Amino acid sequence: MPVRHIAVVGSGPAGYYTAEAAQKHWGEDARIDIFDMLPVPYGLIRTGVAPDHQSIKGVSRRFEKTNLNENVRFVGNVSLGKDVSIQELSGLYDAVVLATGAPRDRELDLPGKELGNIHGSAAFVGWYNGHPEFTNIDVDLSGKHAVVIGMGNVALDVARVLAKTPQEFDGADIVQHAYDALEASTIETITIVGRRGPHQIMMTPKELGELMHLERASPYVDAGDLPPEEDDMILEPGLRKSVRLLRDFAAIPASIHGETPVTIEFDMFASPIAFHGDGRVREVEVEETRVEAGRAIGTGNTYRIRADLVVTCIGYRTSPIPDVPFDERAGRFANDEGRILPGIYCVGWARRGPSGTIGTNRPDGYAVVEKIAEDMETGALRHGGKKGREGFDALAAEKGLDIVTFRDWKKIEEAEEAAAREGAPREKFVEIAAMIAARG
Repeated sequence: MPVRHIAVVGSGPAGYYTAEAAQKHWGEDARIDIFDMLPVPYGLIRTGVAPDHQSIKGVSRRFEKTNLNENVRFVGNVSLGKDVSIQELSGLYDAVVLATGAPRDRELDLPGKELGNIHGSAAFVGWYNGHPEFTNIDVDLSGKHAVVIGMGNVALDVARVLAKTPQEFDGADIVQHAYDALEASTIETITIVGRRGPHQIMMTPKELGELMHLERASPYVDAGDLPPEEDDMILEPGLRKSVRLLRDFAAIPASIHGETPVTIEFDMFASPIAFHGDGRVREVEVEETRVEAGRAIGTGNTYRIRADLVVTCIGYRTSPIPDVPFDERAGRFANDEGRILPGIYCVGWARRGPSGTIGTNRPDGYAVVEKIAEDMETGALRHGGKKGREGFDALAAEKGLDIVTFRDWKKIEEAEEAAAREGAPREKFVEIAAMIAARG
């Protein structure tokens, strides 16, 4: 049986689950190269998952096992579209799978969006997680009021990180520059703003429940925003638990809020319409809404929320790649169940948009491998005769690319662990040059 040469672009969960599936499907008859623009693997696990959620990051151990197979290789520090084109990869590999995720913020295009200290969640989360692209963004925590726009788990992550004490980051891999900024933070009020109401939130019970255990912060919900309790019975169980927690927040005595230095307020039925400030954001103007058939309808009534910092958590977009069809409206590659063009596929958020959990990417990865195998068997995908890994290495040498291998990554990882402050698992390098230098 001829060797199947598979290129997976992106080393996050979707990429590694795809590599795992290909390895299991073809065994020793597969050669799988996993590319990443960064010198370090794991994508969302490293730079997206909250630093105080270390148990979730543990899935990287599974991905490491995949990389220990001789027919799977990590190829770091290679950017598709910059260092190598999609045509070049397609000429070398039988199938190219785009697992590039959705690393760009969906923009909240409102008047005043250019004001300082307004950040998308991809940038803000990347800042406290040490993504090289966002290390040097200007995050100012010297004000008293932060506004987080969105009603999903990312908004909860941002609010929780802003509210924590330094001691609460014990065991977390938050990077030093963010740790220092948060330690000096003077934020007193964190307002989470959502266009719709309690029955439409996308927050899960586990993440909501964490707000009840913060050392210096307490959550606040206006009881008037809650529907009649009997209406909760129509909700699916997970959402019902989340709404139950919102009811618990509403029942917290006012005296508790007076005792905590930070209050996390939920401002529902509020749709942002403009940002106001004097070079830096100072207020968010919102329009009151009502919900009809699940949609937020503006009432015409407006008010302003004080805001010295704004983080928008309203979704993500995949980055387009030259010569790859892209669905601008959906913010992902144009595809038919993972098929883009002959020999080119996509998986994970790059296929379906930013939805689901890390585990959702496992069946997605296995499904796209089944489609590749089907296309090979039916002749829809011509394969065989491609140079694969050997051809890419020759191309990389010709282009002078500085490839980072998985063995290199293990050296980088060792250096990060050695540099960790007391109580932290690692201190991540936040610059590409430092990562490469650490491999020796």
